[in-house]
Amino acid sequence: MWRPPERIRYNAHGGRWPDAAQAAAARLFSPIKVGPITLAQRTWVPAMVPWRASETGFVTPEVLEWYERFARGRPGAIVVEATGIRDVPSGPLLRAGHDRFLPGLRDLVRVVRTASEGETRLFIQLIDFLAIRRRPLPSRFFGEFLAITAQHRAAFADPEATDAEVRSWLVSLPPEDAAKVLDARELNSLEFGARERVTDTHLDQIRDLPAQLPILFGNAARRSREAGFDGVELHFAHAYTMASFLSRSNTRDDGYGGALTNRVRLPLEVYSRVRAEVGQDFVVGCRFLADECIAGGSNADDAAFFGTEFAHAGMDFLSLSRGGKFDDAKQPKIGDAAYPYTGRSGYECMPSYYSDAAGPFGRNLESTARVREAVRQSGFATPVVAAGGIHSFEQAEACLASGKADIVGFARQALADPDWFRKVVTGHGSQVRLCLYTNYCEALDQRHRQVTCELWDREALDEPGVRLSADGKRRLTPPPWKP
Repeated sequence: MWRPPERIRYNAHGGRWPDAAQAAAARLFSPIKVGPITLAQRTWVPAMVPWRASETGFVTPEVLEWYERFARGRPGAIVVEATGIRDVPSGPLLRAGHDRFLPGLRDLVRVVRTASEGETRLFIQLIDFLAIRRRPLPSRFFGEFLAITAQHRAAFADPEATDAEVRSWLVSLPPEDAAKVLDARELNSLEFGARERVTDTHLDQIRDLPAQLPILFGNAARRSREAGFDGVELHFAHAYTMASFLSRSNTRDDGYGGALTNRVRLPLEVYSRVRAEVGQDFVVGCRFLADECIAGGSNADDAAFFGTEFAHAGMDFLSLSRGGKFDDAKQPKIGDAAYPYTGRSGYECMPSYYSDAAGPFGRNLESTARVREAVRQSGFATPVVAAGGIHSFEQAEACLASGKADIVGFARQALADPDWFRKVVTGHGSQVRLCLYTNYCEALDQRHRQVTCELWDREALDEPGVRLSADGKRRLTPPPWKP
């Protein structure tokens, strides 16, 4: 992952923990209405992909155990990991693109309801992503993948040459000479792996996204309701399809790119179709970026516009994230795919304990506050969820008291200690296991390995009933906690 040039070390501090009476009187543990439902407290576990689904996208016992463990901590809400809306192979990621996934999703809902005794509300994050390929060997790229054009034949100096002759010649060239024959997109595919973009309107499947995506999201949302979830979070953030429509890099000329109003058009159409499928008594919100954190990318002003449009359309909550783009991702090794959290924008999304003067804690709060202010000035009371390096009660309470957000998300901190919420509300905050922000978990995610936390994954491995990782070296959920 990219690291800032400044190497200032920060340590997470718990600060002052409230006793039970103080916690009961805190904003953080007060209820809040989110659309048609009420959260018992203003705490939120954002979506995190733990790589526990089956290779065909089904809920597994490991998935159930993961969410059951979070539910025992009784946060106000849990958002289930990014879940694909298409019925296509996508590896060990949950899917909601067909009715056959419903039984497992129903089990997941039941497990969370039981473990939290009905206190925690459960949403599911719905995502679409475009095709991405692994970085190829140059010999294979030139020998198989590159579409030979007149430009390549001209470089070969024989316009009548066969494709095979041109490919053989390209393979034989020194890398620096071969690269000069390619256009910018081809060179990127060679050096990073081929990747579809929403601007590839010469491709039928990309040109037709505005017609297809509302239907796909709508059907997945309907299944989510049938499975028993309290609502859905539409994934409009990071490096994926919907975020790419919102991005300033979206230059489509079909009415879905360019100007702000065009870039927000498809997200609003997706929301409209989803709402039509699930009705008004089901929560529908979205997660989007307060700042893309890339050169020429969308910023907090864009996000403020989008947030106001989403609120006006009737979304029930707005959850803000940051960065995580392919645009500045680090070049992957041959045989690996690009990972959108390795560049500066990825660092902005998941900063580590080594940081710059801005520090890793609450790095997205000011941009989030800008969005919330715009929404409020437009007359909407839509709850706004803030997240990013929040780990202490004092941080969270200050975020709410200052009006930066209405709900506080704890991602890495909840992974480090799913019992954070129970511990703090019962006056046991001093027992909280604080996240170290080393991004140990993020490194596992990058390698598509089952995500765990270094603070507990080697603890009590021989405890009865402990489920271990595929390599047998780590436990998959934290040890239980009893007051």
